[in-house]
Amino acid sequence: MEKSFRVMDLRQAGPEAIDAVIDGASPEEAARKILGIEVVRSGSKRDLVAKVYWQPVGQPLTMVRLYAKIDDGGRRY
Repeated sequence: MEKSFRVMDLRQAGPEAIDAVIDGASPEEAARKILGIEVVRSGSKRDLVAKVYWQPVGQPLTMVRLYAKIDDGGRRY
């Protein structure tokens, strides 16, 4: 079931930064659609790329931080 997510791109500041609402099955999927990169829910602060918000019916606003997925060689996906 798809939900609406607000994806805030933290890679850039100012008017160039992306702040978009998109439908997806998960926060990770929504961020992948907007940012075009693989993301995960845990990582190093330097790899932080997005905050994703959504509000389930009858529940408070929820936010998750997403990080660029890094391979074993230290490269981003």
